[in-house]
Parts: sequence; C-alpha cells; structure tokens
Amino acid sequence: MKIFLAGATGAIGRPLIVRLLAHGHDVTGMTSSERGLAILTEVGAQGVVANALDAQAVRAALERVRPDAVIEELTSLPKHYTPDEMRAAAERDRQVRLEGGGNVYNAASAVGTRRYIVQSTGFFYAPGSGLAAEEDPLAANASPAVSASVRTYMQVEERVVGRKDLRGVALRYGFFYGPGTWFTQDGDIAGQARERKYPITGSGQGVWSWVHVEDAAAATAAALECAPGVYNIVDDDPSPLSVWLPAFAAAVGAPDPPRITEQEALQSAGLDFVYYATGLRGASNAKAKGKMGFAPRRLEWLHRTISQTRNP
Repeated sequence: MKIFLAGATGAIGRPLIVRLLAHGHDVTGMTSSERGLAILTEVGAQGVVANALDAQAVRAALERVRPDAVIEELTSLPKHYTPDEMRAAAERDRQVRLEGGGNVYNAASAVGTRRYIVQSTGFFYAPGSGLAAEEDPLAANASPAVSASVRTYMQVEERVVGRKDLRGVALRYGFFYGPGTWFTQDGDIAGQARERKYPITGSGQGVWSWVHVEDAAAATAAALECAPGVYNIVDDDPSPLSVWLPAFAAAVGAPDPPRITEQEALQSAGLDFVYYATGLRGASNAKAKGKMGFAPRRLEWLHRTISQTRNP
C-alpha cells in the first residue's frame, strides 16, 4: 500500500515508519526540516520537506505521491513537560492540528486517497464511573487548557470520521511512553522525578491511560485495514497518579515523589496541573482489542515494581 505519513519524525512517527516499511508498504514521510528528511532516508523511507501550514506545499506533496492512505500524526509539543512550556506551546499545537491537519486532509481528499487515519486523545474523557468507552463524552468542561485541547480533538475527529469521501479512523492514544517520549529512563519526566519536581497532588486520584509508542505504531498500522470509526489505543493498565508516579520514580532511580495539596498545586502550577492529577478518567481498549487485534504490553514500570515487591 502507498502511504503518506504527516508528522513522520515525532515520537510515534519514527517507530511507525519502521513498522510500515517492515510490512512492505511504500511509505513517504512528511517532515518540516532537512534533519527530519535525513532521519527518514536513514530508515529507508522516502521523504518530503513541507510545512503543514503551507497548503500549497502540502497539496504538491500529496499530488506527487497520490497515496492510498494518509496517516496524520501532526503535533507541535514542547521538549519539556512543564505547565509553563505546555501553555506556551498550546496555540501553536492547536494551529498545527487544525490548520495543518486540515491542509493534509483537503489535499488527501483532492488526490483521491481512500483511507485517512488521525491522532486523537484517549485520556481526556469526561468524569464517569469505570473506564470510558469511545461512545462516552470527552471532557469539554474541564480546566481551561484541557477543555481547549478537547475542543481541538473534537474538531479533528469531526473533520475525519464519518465522511463519505474518505474512510476515516481516529485513534485515541493514551499517554505515550517509551523511546523518544517524556516518559522514559532519560526523558523529561524522569529528570523531574529525580529532582523531586513532579509531585503527587491531593489524593492523586486522576486515572491515566498509557500506550507504549511501539504498541501505538502497531495499532496504527492495523488501522489501515479496520472499519472506520474511533478507537481507544490504550494499554490494560489505566492507573491513578498516586499509583503510577511512585512506581515510575522507582523505575528511573528517583526518590519517592513529594506530596502537595491541591491548593498548593493551584498556586504553583495552575488548574490544569490539578486536573491532570485529580480529574482524568481512564479509558477502555476493548473495542480496539476486539476489532483490530490490539495487544498492548503491560505498563513496564508499574508491573516491574509490583513484581519486585512480591519477589524481593
């Protein structure tokens, strides 16, 4: 299959390129830099340099490739996962996802692409009991930045899913962990944990859904053949902050994380930080398992810590 991957050198783009090539697909990756082009060439993929916000450049790239399927993994996230940097990057990320993604979608439609896969969110579901299914609402009335992100994702999904001209799939990924992410041995959160800068806020009851980037890549490749629609791409271990953060800290050689009150977190980091710590709802992967054969690995650091506790 001829595939065009927008956002080809991000955290998921790199393992996804490798997997698609291994499956025998003809892959062209779009990147915004010559450095990204060199990365694509190194792994054996074709590449094109284009700014997603340049509609003409995107259209020219799609016209040249005329792919059977387009995978859109466009983001513009900061290197460091801090409240200040996340706020600073928010508008640029929104523009890339909406305007840039819209350029890719319009060009794909114009050149006759039949399958379109786009990145969405599996960790911003509205409060409710148990794990959230794809039919459950997203958290449109959460803290300010979370609500804004949810509105962005909803617009992305509305653009792609349910259209007659393209068979659209929205993949609601959990928090990425693994190589090239914030959550890895040498990632940004590990550094913060070692410096005791990432605290448990309040009771830490916010439930986080995860997915290893390689498992996310496997699910994305499988989405080339699945029925159109929305799928939660999360692992089997949605866990409260109060559970996963101490386990993560132990796994990366950090001390136990500090504990602060919600009021202290509001004053030091803001309402969005508190929402992540106390308001997130975990998601169910039952649909992806049943419809796509999704088989995620267990959350590495959580089960490593449990095993060490049971077998000292």
